[in-house]
Amino acid sequence: MNAFVPFAAIIASSLFILALMWMSHPSTARRGVRAGEIGMLVAIVGALVQHEVVDYNLILIAMVAGAAAGIPMALLMPMTAIPQRTAISHAFGALAVGLIGAAEYYKHAHGEYAGSFIMWALMFEMLLGFLTCTASVIAFAKLQEIMGSRPVSFVGQRVVNGAVALAALVIAAMLALDPTQTWLFPAFVALALLFGILLVIPIGGADMPTVIALLNSYAGLAASAMGFALGNKLLIVAGALDGASGFILAVIMCKAMNRSFANVMFGGFGKVVAGAAGGKDDRVVRSASAEEAALQLENASSVVIIPGYGMAVAQAQHKVSELYQALTKKGVDVKFAIHPVAGRMPGHMNVLLAEANVPYEQLIELDDINPELPQADVALIIGANDTINPSARDDPQSAIAGMPIIEADRAKSVFVIKRSMNAGFAGIDNPIYYNSNTQMLFGDAKDMVGTIAKELAGGGSGLH
Repeated sequence: MNAFVPFAAIIASSLFILALMWMSHPSTARRGVRAGEIGMLVAIVGALVQHEVVDYNLILIAMVAGAAAGIPMALLMPMTAIPQRTAISHAFGALAVGLIGAAEYYKHAHGEYAGSFIMWALMFEMLLGFLTCTASVIAFAKLQEIMGSRPVSFVGQRVVNGAVALAALVIAAMLALDPTQTWLFPAFVALALLFGILLVIPIGGADMPTVIALLNSYAGLAASAMGFALGNKLLIVAGALDGASGFILAVIMCKAMNRSFANVMFGGFGKVVAGAAGGKDDRVVRSASAEEAALQLENASSVVIIPGYGMAVAQAQHKVSELYQALTKKGVDVKFAIHPVAGRMPGHMNVLLAEANVPYEQLIELDDINPELPQADVALIIGANDTINPSARDDPQSAIAGMPIIEADRAKSVFVIKRSMNAGFAGIDNPIYYNSNTQMLFGDAKDMVGTIAKELAGGGSGLH
């Protein structure tokens, strides 16, 4: 049976690589998911049949406990909670890496491997594993709104963060050089856990897509380091794939916001800017009814729908699909403008709209849709705020200055579905709401879109 183990590693690694390749395009994404699932199954079987496994009792208990927690998470959590689920999954995976590293450390604490590559790899993977665990828990809490999404800052924060990180690194080096100093190990773990908390609390909710991608990278790198420590080639490959893909995704997210890693991790983005709402009461806000919006949409030749987190939290994606179908039947050209960081994680809007059977070819990326917006008769904004904020383009003093946006304000007419005039997740007022070509549709996104779709289908009182 041990002869199967190296073949399992090769098969699983190949399937993981194919999964990433296929998931890069919508037409092959399902195939990619299946390849990843089969690859993971092969990897698990390969791990279970190794000769080092002498008793399956505890393993079976752990598998049952994991399934008992994982199956309800998969079946009961709505698609809108995918970001939170991703964050908490990172926490569980990183905790597993950290605990395995701790077990290996105590196994080698007699000093035989002092200063060896194995000890350095163990220290590295535990540092990344434990800090990723607590960082992911904080990200989950912010996304789930268990704690506030605004950055948490205090005087001397960066000095404290640096001191904690440096102390953890120094102790890690001491343990790698002399593993017999077991009394230092709890302090190392505590510092790593603390640093994970300190790393994420100063980051605002608007940066959570980048944080999730970066934590994914950390978890992958930790798993890869664990592979080196255990001599497991599959872990090395799978962790490296995860780490590299997460890092590339984080780079893409930073580029989409015109931000650097340092600015995301230490900039405290997401604070309410002083004076951002100054003079708001003196500006005119024009509101409209669903019937008025339906009439204008019906008479339009081209409509661009811009979804945001408001669509996700209202679970309005299916009503948006109904609206798309109603407009298409009337001969209206409808496209969806997708910002790379719309929502709470990369691809959030794409996933929700795909779930609602909106044709993927109608989802247009920011750079491709912006040249078309000046010719669009109507831009319909559903719960988006920061990703369509013209301050990023027009106000050099804005906290989001330079961030690429969907230029919805350039459309001939703009409708904004929003619950209230409150600022978005970044805590920044949006001047688009006061433009002469903008009309506000106040209310729940699901109800409002559903009413508009019903009117277009001839089921309401406004259109016949």
